Amino acid sequence: MLSNSPILVTGGTGSFGHAFVPMTLARYNPKKLIILSRDEMKQWEMAKLHGQDPRVRFFIGDVRDRDRLYRALRGVDYVVHAAATKIVPTAEYNPFECIKTNVMGAMNLIDACIDAGVKRVVALSTDKASSPINLYGASKLASDKLFVASNSYGGEHGTRFSVVRYGNVMGSRGSVIPFFLSIADTGVLPITDARMTRFMISLEQGVELVWHAFEDMEGGEIYVKKIPSMNIGDIARVVAPDARHEIVGIRPGEKLHEQMIGAEDAPHTFEYPEHFKILPAINNWSASPARIKDGVRVPDGFVYASDTNPDWMPPEALAGWIAANRAKIGAI
Repeated sequence: MLSNSPILVTGGTGSFGHAFVPMTLARYNPKKLIILSRDEMKQWEMAKLHGQDPRVRFFIGDVRDRDRLYRALRGVDYVVHAAATKIVPTAEYNPFECIKTNVMGAMNLIDACIDAGVKRVVALSTDKASSPINLYGASKLASDKLFVASNSYGGEHGTRFSVVRYGNVMGSRGSVIPFFLSIADTGVLPITDARMTRFMISLEQGVELVWHAFEDMEGGEIYVKKIPSMNIGDIARVVAPDARHEIVGIRPGEKLHEQMIGAEDAPHTFEYPEHFKILPAINNWSASPARIKDGVRVPDGFVYASDTNPDWMPPEALAGWIAANRAKIGAI
C-alpha cells in the first residue's frame, strides 16, 4: 500500500519520525516521504542522516497553520500525524498552547486531508488519552474523537482516519531511561512513587503498529499494541544497580499507572493476537464485520493498564535492550 506512494509525517523530526523514516524507506520505497515540522534546526540535523536521498523532502510548517497544511498535502496519499505538545507539565502550565496544537491542529489537518484527497491518515495517540487526568491526555482524547468521527465526512475521495495508541517509548528523548542514564553517576535516582508502573514499547514496534493500521483500517479504529509492563524501581535498578532511590512524588497531572483501554471502551473493544482494536461507538461501526474481522470482543469491564497487565518485561530483557541500543538512547 505504501510502496511508491507519497507520504507525509507531521512532527516528523521527533522520536517517532526518526524511526519511521528509515524503516519506511527500506521496507516500502515510497515515491516521496515529506517531513513537516516547525523546527528548521531539527530538519537540518535529520537531513544529514539521509544524505541526498531524493525520496526524503523537508517542509517547514505547523499544524496550527491551516493554509500551510493545504500546501504541504498537495499530491499526498498517506499521512501520519505525530505532531503534538506532549510533555505533561508543559501542557498543564501552558494550556492554551496545548489546545492550539493538539486539538485545533488536528481539526486543521482533518479538513486539509479531506480537501486534498488524502487516502488514509493514521494519528498517534497516547495512553494518557484513556481516562485522562491531565490536559495533555484530555487534548489527545479530543483529538482521537475528532479523527474517529471524521470518517463520517470523508468526502467524495473517501479519506479514512484511524488512531494508534501506545505508552512509554523506550529510549525516546525526554523519557525515563535516558533521564536515568544521564544522572546515573550521581548515585541517586529520583523515583516518583515506588508503586509506579509503565508500559514498555520500542520505537520500531510503534512504527510497525502504524504500518498495520494503514493496511487494516476501514476508518475509525483505535489500535492498541500488546506490550509488557515494568515497575519504575526495576527500571532504575537496571540502569544503575548501585544507585540510591529518592522518592520525590508524582508530578502535576501524572498517573501512577498507564492505561490504554478503559472499562468504558470494553463493549467496543476486540482482541487480536498482537493488539487490541477499539471500534467507534458512533454510527454502529463497532458492529461492522469489516472492522471486526477475526477479532474477539473483550469481557465486560475489561481494562488494559500497566499494573494489571499479564505481560511483564524481565529486568534482564531491559538490560539487553539498553546494551544493544545505548548509542541512540535519548538521541532522538
